[in-house]
Amino acid sequence: MPDWYTLYNHCEHPAAGQTQGTLNDELHWVYSYVDEVYLWYTELPKLNMADYKTPLDYFSVLKTTSITPSGRAKDRFHFTYPTDVWEAMSGAGVELGYGVTWSHTASGILPRVWAVAMVEPGSPAESAGLRRGDALLSVNGVDMQDTTTEGVAAINAGLAPAKAGDSYPFVLSRGGVSQPVTLTAAKVAAAPVQNFKLLASASGTVGYVQFHDHNAVAESQLAEAFTRFKSAGVSDLVLDMRYNGGGYLVLAAELAYMIAGPDATKGKVFEQLHRNDKQRVLSPQLFDATAAGLSPKLMARGSALPYLGLKRVTVLTTPGTCSASEALVNGLRGADIEVTLVGGETCGKPYAFTPTPNCGNTYFTIEMQGANNKGFGDYADGFAPTCKVDDDLTHEMGDTSEGMLATALSYRATGVCPATPMRNRSLKTNPLQVERPQGKQIAIRLR
Repeated sequence: MPDWYTLYNHCEHPAAGQTQGTLNDELHWVYSYVDEVYLWYTELPKLNMADYKTPLDYFSVLKTTSITPSGRAKDRFHFTYPTDVWEAMSGAGVELGYGVTWSHTASGILPRVWAVAMVEPGSPAESAGLRRGDALLSVNGVDMQDTTTEGVAAINAGLAPAKAGDSYPFVLSRGGVSQPVTLTAAKVAAAPVQNFKLLASASGTVGYVQFHDHNAVAESQLAEAFTRFKSAGVSDLVLDMRYNGGGYLVLAAELAYMIAGPDATKGKVFEQLHRNDKQRVLSPQLFDATAAGLSPKLMARGSALPYLGLKRVTVLTTPGTCSASEALVNGLRGADIEVTLVGGETCGKPYAFTPTPNCGNTYFTIEMQGANNKGFGDYADGFAPTCKVDDDLTHEMGDTSEGMLATALSYRATGVCPATPMRNRSLKTNPLQVERPQGKQIAIRLR
């Protein structure tokens, strides 16, 4: 039996229910776990375990250092979370913060541009009056262009509050007018499914829905949205996943079934996950016609799911569209459903984890690579959009004048992409990327 089984919860500083152990026990647990399950275990670096003072430091470097042909690190998704934080985020959709999703220029790019991409309903950010497109000028009394060590530390403290109740001053700009606000951190329960609506068109009713997170709460919310779409006779769908970083793979399989229905998916594999040669072969993830019961109080296991039986779907994407969201695209294409991507190239993560806790931390190391019914799973550099369009922060999501949705509706009607990609007129700068925790850009395989 591997050491990571026998040393489970043998902790240097044990909590209730854990066994007194040593730092060496925790370090050996980490090595045994990674060496056993890591997809590329043959590429692990030779490290001196004694050089590391915490299991988190050791784990952080215990991964392949290989580079892909495009120049990316082969493994960009290797991280940990405090177990209580992870369980709150994945199970109940609860996250410490202000309820604002930021888009920003890449690290090291000057001038820094941070702008509000999305405001969570009922959050501190909404109460303070933040709106999509507001540009961030200063945090914690420090100008966003400050490059000093002290200034950057102060900015980061405000952007990533340590605990609920922490308050920081922010100054934003809207239409050239400064908007000073104070934001107080709270544990925000995010709504993963929002703003489902019906859009009239010459060829029938188009459904639109924002889907932000493949978490347990989303299962019942998606079923509710698709029940309404089905009742309204929706004949086409625009699925807005521009900020969806992934989550439970089984939920992606359920959503794919709700889009495509039983005829297109019968007997087909949604995703086959391939592991290293030390592991047994997993049964394939099929298109699921019933709920997994991820949150049993909200939706019981085995509940029949509604479906539309569509032959095509349009998905709005950015580099923030990741992992389980990409598995949805790939799985549908494997079942010969036409998937049109409008927006930006997706993040490129055909991999999955099994979150594994030990001594108060939950570890995420790449264990599996997925492939669809046709055997395709090579999209480590992301899926290219059918029509490339910038995220239009000058309009709210769901507004038919918003650049990505407007392009999706136009392409649906004409089959032609705009000759010139629409640019974010309010932010003439380098491309922006979504800021979010690593735990929101993953694919999770349930044990």
